[in-house]
Formats: sequence, C-alpha cells, structure tokens
Amino acid sequence: MSKIPVIEMFGPTIQGEGAVIGVKTMFVRTYGCDYRCSWCDSAFTWDGSAKDKVTMMEPQEILAGLLELAGENFNCVTISGGNPALIGEAIGEFITLLHERGIQAAIETQGSRWQDWFNDVDVLTISPKPPSSGMKTDWDKLHEIMLRVGNHGKAAHSLKVVVFNQEDYEYARKVHFKYPEVPLFLQPGNDNVTEEGDISGRLLGRLEWLFNLVIADPQMNRARVLPQLHALIWHNKRGK
Repeated sequence: MSKIPVIEMFGPTIQGEGAVIGVKTMFVRTYGCDYRCSWCDSAFTWDGSAKDKVTMMEPQEILAGLLELAGENFNCVTISGGNPALIGEAIGEFITLLHERGIQAAIETQGSRWQDWFNDVDVLTISPKPPSSGMKTDWDKLHEIMLRVGNHGKAAHSLKVVVFNQEDYEYARKVHFKYPEVPLFLQPGNDNVTEEGDISGRLLGRLEWLFNLVIADPQMNRARVLPQLHALIWHNKRGK
C-alpha cells in the first residue's frame, strides 16, 4: 500500500477557514509543497526545518492514529499541507477509509496539480495564491481543475483567496469573474505568523478593512468574507 508523508496530526479542533468554518475536525498535515508563499503560516511543511518530524504512513495507520487521538469524537478530517495534491493514490485510499466509517474528508489545495481523488473529496477548497505570495498562478491548470471538479466531482467545491493588499483584492476579483457561480471565500491575511501573544486586535482590523472593500464593491456581491477563526481564538499557536 502507498504511503503518505505526515508531519503532524491533531484534533479534534474547530476548522477556522473556508466552507467548513466552525466544523469540528481532525487535521492531517502532509509534508511537501510545490509553492513557496512568502507569508506561508505552515512553512515547516516544506522548508526543511521540521523534516525530521515526517513519518511515512499507510492510510490505515493514519486512521488508527486519529482514532487513538480522538476516539469517535469527530466526523470530519481535514487534509492539509503543504499541498496534499502532490500525493497520488494513497490520499484516495485514505478518503475511501474515511468514507467507510461515515467520516467526511475536507481538503484545501492551491489549484496547481490535479489528482483523480479530487472527485471523491466531500469539501474541496481551491485556494489560488495572490500576488503577495510571490507565486504565479497557472491559469490554464486552474481552469482545467475547476472544469473537472465541476463536471465530475461530488465535492462541494469552492474558491478561497487570502487578501493582504489592494493588488491581492484585484486578483480575487479576477478569480470571481472567471468562476462567478463557484462560492468564493475571502480571508484577510495574517502578516506576522510568528508574533506571540494575542493577535486578535490586529486580525480584526484587517477583517474590517476587507469588509469595507467588499461592501463598496458591486462586483463582489456574492463573495463571502471570513476571518481566520482559529487565529482569533488561538492566535499563532501550532496544533490548533
């Protein structure tokens, strides 16, 4: 059986972002990413600083680990990274195991790679990265993925864009224009992911700034603006 590079598992906790915000979930974080976003809040999944924490695990081992952590106290597993879309059939096998137990699978990826198991995910968030990330969007690849999940996927798929500045906001508008029927979630960026202590005041200020942009913009009437809920409550703590 194929294996998955797992750097951490934790929970149950509350999902703080996107379409499943507020949902109790377990987290499985995979190692490796094809992006190097300047503001990444989980750079340890790709920069080598925590490579010694990576364990190659079979899907059944991961499920057993989650059950050991939480028993029956969850009904959703969020698979994040890094970019879990770098991993092939092993993720698909893991999703099958979850579904056999009646557990939902939620995944976020940047829309840079396609995997056939996208069609089996329950909640799929495509989060293309805006200019502030330093990454360049492959619009052709993103369009291919959006077409394929729209035509064949069972997932409740959505788009999410993190917004740090006006240029990022214009990028989010472009994404919304290309896919107006797909739910779009906007989230203000956390521009200091290492700051210690209570960062909620700073984050709420950024949220109000983004609120005001959307309120004034008739082209974004269907966009949904959300906070990073977990960061408001637990700030920059890991494993929350």
